[in-house]
Amino acid sequence: MAGTTTDTPIADTAPETADHGRSLLSRLYTGTGAFDIIGRRRLWYIVTAVIVAASLLSILVRGFTLGIDFEGGTRVQFPAAGGVETAQVEQIYTDTLGTEPVAVQTVGTGSGATIQIRSETLDPGQASSLQTALFDAFAPQNADGEATPDAVTFTDVSETWGSQITDKALIALAVFLVLVSIYIAIRYERDMAVAGIAALFFDILVTAGFYSLVGFEVTPATVIGLLTILGFSLYDSVVVFDKVEENTRGVLHLNRRTYAEQANLAVNQTLMRSINTTVISVLPVIALMVIAVWLLGVGTLKDLALVQLVGIVVGAYSSIFFATPLLVTLKERWGPVAAHTRKVHAKRAEAAQRRSGGAAPATAGGASDASPSAGATVSVQKPRRSSTDGPRAGARSSTDGPRSRPTGKRAKRRR
Repeated sequence: MAGTTTDTPIADTAPETADHGRSLLSRLYTGTGAFDIIGRRRLWYIVTAVIVAASLLSILVRGFTLGIDFEGGTRVQFPAAGGVETAQVEQIYTDTLGTEPVAVQTVGTGSGATIQIRSETLDPGQASSLQTALFDAFAPQNADGEATPDAVTFTDVSETWGSQITDKALIALAVFLVLVSIYIAIRYERDMAVAGIAALFFDILVTAGFYSLVGFEVTPATVIGLLTILGFSLYDSVVVFDKVEENTRGVLHLNRRTYAEQANLAVNQTLMRSINTTVISVLPVIALMVIAVWLLGVGTLKDLALVQLVGIVVGAYSSIFFATPLLVTLKERWGPVAAHTRKVHAKRAEAAQRRSGGAAPATAGGASDASPSAGATVSVQKPRRSSTDGPRAGARSSTDGPRSRPTGKRAKRRR
């Protein structure tokens, strides 16, 4: 009929609600999207900004505790038999040379324990005086079990070696970042490459800030270990990006969910995997630290394991709470994803308005107080017929005789 509007029912455009009645472990295991990480990305941006600010402040104010390989100097080492204390060694050093050592530490345990002294560069006369004083005080023994002054060894380290290691590490880092950016941009897309590289810089900055804040010594092994954690961080981010790409494939042609909601589902689906990978990666690193510090006393292994432990934890955080939220923010700034998000929200608002309008109470007598607005669809329900209303107009009665067969032109038309 003219003037009649027919409404096509709109599919439910509201996002699927997660089952919040389940326990935390159950929601982690099922990955049903119960944790709204992307929806609360502003909160994670604030947390990330605070971490970055604290790291930068510590680097600028406190600086780094550089090892002897970066600053140069002399390393003095001798066996720590008979329970030698570091305080005694510091006192003998100060009384002999008139200055304090840079650092004194015990490396290893049991019969394999040694005392290491880090100091400024010593001339031959100072080295000879210190060797004699240490031998007179502790009588260290060599590998053959003989007490001799030669058990106290001196090693001069130049700062140029550490700077060469740093320069090569920076070159390797630049090449790594370029190759990774090209790969992610080709394999996935440009925005994922930007988010992944931003997460890598975050990992490097926070790990360096942690070293500065705690005061851990930076050695060439630390620089090498810093490069190794970049692979873990990138791997974790790429796994999440791969799931995001799978969940958002074809989402622009549908009006049920937004890109951000599909990305949040991807983060939830990979959250348990990220936690498991982090725990499995951290356990051998902790074991390596225990063996390096308490059993073998190898400082290089300790430095390598320490930076890996910090980097793995930081990388797991950035891949979940920084890289993917940043990707969604870049997507929703411009382009088809931004237009699709506005379209989905508009349809949801329209559906909610229709539901609220249909639930409006009627006035007494069944008539509404207000007339329908322009463009609104009014559904009219036809009254049901009762058995007492009699037959419809033109309907045949049961008392009528049999209907005669049509003849003539009407019969020919029916044939």
